[in-house]
Amino acid sequence: MSRRNKLYEGKAKVLFEGPEPGTIIQYFKDDATAFNAQKKGTLQGKGVVNNHISEYIFTALTDIGIPNHFIERLSMREQLVKAVEIIPVEVIVRNIAAGSLSTRLGIEEGTHLPRPLIEFCYKSDELGDPLIAEEHVLTFGWANELELEEMTHYAFRINDFLSGLFAGIGIKLVDFKLEFGRLYEGEECLTILADEISPDGCRLWDMETGEKMDKDRFRRDLGGEMEAYQEVARRLGILPSADITEIADHKNNKGQK
Repeated sequence: MSRRNKLYEGKAKVLFEGPEPGTIIQYFKDDATAFNAQKKGTLQGKGVVNNHISEYIFTALTDIGIPNHFIERLSMREQLVKAVEIIPVEVIVRNIAAGSLSTRLGIEEGTHLPRPLIEFCYKSDELGDPLIAEEHVLTFGWANELELEEMTHYAFRINDFLSGLFAGIGIKLVDFKLEFGRLYEGEECLTILADEISPDGCRLWDMETGEKMDKDRFRRDLGGEMEAYQEVARRLGILPSADITEIADHKNNKGQK
């Protein structure tokens, strides 16, 4: 890693210059953060599991025609992605009241919403990713009308697909966040899905027990974070034979697949 040109380091990933122009290597870390990085920790093997889950989901989304930045997984912790200009707007899709929605509006956690709800947040660690309206996005030029329409359209389609995918393995998709980017191809600019989709950015509840299978276990000091993440991977058919110790051993992997 040290010999590569590092482009950016975030809370959960490091981005390096890719082998070809227009590509980036996305490295998944074991760092865990919550409450705008006010709470920090390390979950050994988290990066490996998230890399595999995100690969699985992005590949499936490609198959149903959702344009995204994923190219291929390179190793246990790395994937090759297309370089995009990230749109500074997080798209949050909610099916069940939880987290900040329950806190802001006083809606009991676990309340099923009558229809999927989409919210937008301005991507700014310094400001705590504040909730914004479509008019903020357009007024300040963070995205144009077409991009906003496309992000919303893709968000609903992704929600439909992922809700069915997780329901098929006994998991409720409570809510999740998406990030999009601009992909420049000649004179054309495409809006495509970027970042990752994993238990770090989704709320996932077991359908039978209601047990949380996502980063809320870290946020709320519930323990068993890695067991929950791995259970999601196991149900998806990813890393079915690996245990926590084996996954953690890949903290300093050398690029093996």
